[in-house]
Amino acid sequence: MLSIRLRTLVPISLLLAALCLPACKRETPAAAPAADPAPAATPATPTPAAGAPEAPVAADPAADFDPNSVPETTATLPPFPFFKLPDGLESTFDEKDKTVNFDRHNFIAGKKAIAVEGRIFHDRFNLTAGPRQYTDLEFRRNYENAIAALGGKKINDTQYTYEVMDAAGGRDALEKTNYAAGMIPNYPHDIYLIRSGGKEYWIDVSTGALPLHGYVVVLEREVMKQSLGLLDAAAMKQAIDKDGRVALYINFDTDKATLRPDAQPTVAEIGKLLSADPALRLSIEGHTDNTGTATRNQELSTARARSVLGALVGLGIDPARLQSKGFGQDKPVADNANEDGRAKNRRVELVKL
Repeated sequence: MLSIRLRTLVPISLLLAALCLPACKRETPAAAPAADPAPAATPATPTPAAGAPEAPVAADPAADFDPNSVPETTATLPPFPFFKLPDGLESTFDEKDKTVNFDRHNFIAGKKAIAVEGRIFHDRFNLTAGPRQYTDLEFRRNYENAIAALGGKKINDTQYTYEVMDAAGGRDALEKTNYAAGMIPNYPHDIYLIRSGGKEYWIDVSTGALPLHGYVVVLEREVMKQSLGLLDAAAMKQAIDKDGRVALYINFDTDKATLRPDAQPTVAEIGKLLSADPALRLSIEGHTDNTGTATRNQELSTARARSVLGALVGLGIDPARLQSKGFGQDKPVADNANEDGRAKNRRVELVKL
């Protein structure tokens, strides 16, 4: 492949965009680096052309995008995270920092940004350093071709416009769990999905400046493996007797108040606690991290607390002994700047009345 030197080819508009970003107004975002045109919307019935994204199908949890609309690949996938270093480029990350056991990354699926959780690999390259230099287009096209060979499909029909970011809770909230280039309208993101053996692999290939950098994120979607032991009814009673409250980490569907199946043992232990002490009355209080808007987090924490109350009533607990409320992101117990802290803040507390 022909080597293209970028010292003389960095777009003037990109340089200006990087210099003025902190002061740029939303009404006049900087021009984007060279990028492939966004794919046209594909009708639901005709067969899409080779390489074109599948038509989005309305479904949860991906906000109008159904991962099942991407067929499973017949290719044999190499070991996660699939890709070698691009020829002539060196990673700017230490090897120990490239893989995160569990976190959340935002991907554009269809026309919306959604949060996907799982194991994450991420890497970053300076495209203008070293003997082998890349343009923005060449870097992204290399990954496009490699992902197509693995049976993956491109799934984003838009970029990080202000409208897309606002609909997902705002740029600040999105960038709290961002492993790719900044969520800036002139930084292109190509989002892909590979499905194989019942698993989903989400990929974000992006570029940012200055100097021109390339990023790749590969996420294997999975539920967090619980590493914290379950508090049984006796341990809950001990904490409540001592402190008047106990914090529980109950799993709900992402951005919903639906209890996951693995939450049922904890709910059952709360039921045992209440059944063993008929005089005990509890306030069930929901809390979130600060991802998303304060209004949405207030609504979500309230709904989640109410879901736990409803599950307890379903176990035969008298509703007169219970009340529920949500505090959203207003009462953190840890730093929201990292995933460990955010996980501690996403909790349900039982408070003695």
